Amino acid sequence: MKNAIVGLKELRENIESYIAEVKKGKSFIVVRRSKPVFKISSPDEDEGVWEEVVDFTKIKKGGVSARDVLRELRKLDA
Repeated sequence: MKNAIVGLKELRENIESYIAEVKKGKSFIVVRRSKPVFKISSPDEDEGVWEEVVDFTKIKKGGVSARDVLRELRKLDA
């Protein structure tokens, strides 16, 4: 079974173990009061959705701050 059901309280109390399971490829439907509220899954599960546009570590070691990126984008829009 790929999608397991987990209660919100259980997830909150044992978040580290669920993170480890998600890293292994498992997905969880999180419920609150017996109603599904969201799904947790690995980004790799949606392969093809994520695309690297720019590797900011090639521009500056350690990457570029979001503030700097936004500043440069605003210059382009002006």
